[in-house]
Amino acid sequence: MPTVIAVRGIAEERIAPELGAVSLTVSASGAERDSTFARTSLAHEQLLAEVRELESSGALDSWSAGQVRVSSHRPWNNEGRQLPVVHQASADVEVVFTDLERLAEWVGAVSLGESIGVGGIDWRLTDATRRRTQEAAQRGAVADAVAKAAVYASALGLGAPTPAELADTGLLTAHPVPQGGGERLYAMRVSADSTGSGGPSLVPAPLVIEAAVEARFTADPA
Repeated sequence: MPTVIAVRGIAEERIAPELGAVSLTVSASGAERDSTFARTSLAHEQLLAEVRELESSGALDSWSAGQVRVSSHRPWNNEGRQLPVVHQASADVEVVFTDLERLAEWVGAVSLGESIGVGGIDWRLTDATRRRTQEAAQRGAVADAVAKAAVYASALGLGAPTPAELADTGLLTAHPVPQGGGERLYAMRVSADSTGSGGPSLVPAPLVIEAAVEARFTADPA
């Protein structure tokens, strides 16, 4: 009777990011609603003018901008007294760079603006590169499962294992481990070196695409 061998195969691919998505917020606050809205709208238009120049130069993959919105609230001071109304105006902008050197230069300059806040940078891959790298990780996970099954079969004195079932993690086991599904992408870290005189130099670490599979093999006595 053949022996059933169940294994989990894991593999990862590391690759440098191709795109950098910068999240920004243009904002201002003040006692007068109309003037606060006007200041924010002006800063918003000035920022979008810069973004359009970047787009014309070929440095961008895409960009998007939300409308200026206004909210109002009455803050409290440390004595528990409610203060006059404060109006807050803001708008979100996302700029996706293909030229990562220009990204670093631009972020360093735009972050000096009084009305502009940089929320962060999301490092990404193009769709084509992600699919290609994901496939490589999936093939690596299958190869890992095959190699593990061969080791177990050899240790038991069995012949070469024959694949019987293969699935993404969690589809073959009743209680999947908290490792995630078939594949996932994450950034290992993002570092910034601001020691140079030319402003911050953003150095993204490789993105990691991880794949995992579960497999069952059968092996007969050697």
